[in-house]
Amino acid sequence: MSDLAARLRALRKQAGIRESGPSPTGSAPARSRSAADASSGPSGQTARREPTLPAKAPRPGIDLAALRRMAGVRERVSQPRAPLRSYTRDVPGDELSPGLRLLEQRFASSEPPAEFDLTFARLATARREHLLHFDTETTGLAGGTGTRAFMIGAADWHDGALRVRQLYITTMAAETAMLKAFSEWIDPHTVLVSYNGKSYDAPLLATRYRLARLANPLSGLTHVDLLHPMRRRYRQDWENCKMQTAERRLLRIVREDDLPGSEAPRAWLSYLRGGASTDLVRVADHNLQDVRSLSGLLIEAHGWAEKDALAASLADYKK
Repeated sequence: MSDLAARLRALRKQAGIRESGPSPTGSAPARSRSAADASSGPSGQTARREPTLPAKAPRPGIDLAALRRMAGVRERVSQPRAPLRSYTRDVPGDELSPGLRLLEQRFASSEPPAEFDLTFARLATARREHLLHFDTETTGLAGGTGTRAFMIGAADWHDGALRVRQLYITTMAAETAMLKAFSEWIDPHTVLVSYNGKSYDAPLLATRYRLARLANPLSGLTHVDLLHPMRRRYRQDWENCKMQTAERRLLRIVREDDLPGSEAPRAWLSYLRGGASTDLVRVADHNLQDVRSLSGLLIEAHGWAEKDALAASLADYKK
């Protein structure tokens, strides 16, 4: 057994394992006695401990707001978050075909003249039932082949009221159907009324009809562009001759929460990409007011000839 124990001790030593065993006899009491001797003085009395100093009183709190004011640092004020708009893709109107919708409304008005005097536009006369006031909303204001109309609004006098019809598309593929539907509203006796339509709306629609390989219904029709008479008459008096200036000056119409025409492309493209229909509906409201104002401005311009004749007669009378 002694040989076996010796071998085990040798193996533990090689492995680096220290042997643990009972302390030698008398070692623990010796340590306890030495600790007791260290704690006692030379006369056997217990050593006195040094008195503990009282803890320092805490410093008074620092007024951070006062320091910010002294340093001129502005405090951050949390702003309440604006409520999120309700998300909807619903669009108004009746669906005529996939992606093509029609909005139709009627507005009561005083009886317009049965025949309009168009001498202000250097034209003859036009009957009320032949007038078609129209305006487009497009994907860009520069024109050209890449610009398309996604909304066409038209107003005419029908059954004693101003009828406003608006065609608009919610998919690219529905453009041809919209052009065909607009053609059905036009006949050879139609007299077009627009504001800058000769330079923008009519040429753009002509391009779209040509690309769709359809006959252009606007070709050869009488066209009254109210922008040019307004410029001739008021360019010296008004700040500009934009349509909204004319309707404010002559019709006393001030638009509120109106989406500018320059925002129409963004609103329509956003809807095509899956966005909400909120701004697209605002585009329709903008277009609606445009064609309604066209009818009012035409009635106003119709009275210019009578006013000018009266002014001329008064001038002759004073002479």
